[in-house]
Amino acid sequence: MKAYMSLTCKPGSYNEVLKKLLFSLRLDQQNLFLLFGPVDLLLQFPDLKDISEFIEKWFNPTRMSGVAKTVSHIVISEGPKLLERPFAFVFLNTEPKSLEAVRTKLLKIPEVLSADSVLGPFDVICSVKAADSQELETLVLLIQQIEGIDASFTSVVSPLRVMPDW
Repeated sequence: MKAYMSLTCKPGSYNEVLKKLLFSLRLDQQNLFLLFGPVDLLLQFPDLKDISEFIEKWFNPTRMSGVAKTVSHIVISEGPKLLERPFAFVFLNTEPKSLEAVRTKLLKIPEVLSADSVLGPFDVICSVKAADSQELETLVLLIQQIEGIDASFTSVVSPLRVMPDW
């Protein structure tokens, strides 16, 4: 089983939240993504035994001080494991009967690293690779042309940096 959580941090608390995730909860840095977009952090939890493990080990502890909002995304149909750091995540809403067809078409695009169907505010979370913002723009325009997609939101991944306490 796999799940995601998106976190929006309270103003000025990003560094505190990042330290708690990395050092207190010991979240693997490979599963933590700083995003430029509507959410600050996307956490990925691969290889879960069941929903209880997600709730006890990650969901409850992650709802900490410094976090303004959390949203859980439970994976119902899993794409390939990420073998490289994505350039961006594309969050998609699809027509209800098109969900698996959209996911299948996404996985045929070479720049798509993974595409997971999820329960939550989005229908698909898609990780993509690109050399630069121009290549990302071309890729997103290609993705948006897939029949059955109603909406897309793209967030670029930023390098993670824990800032020193001043």
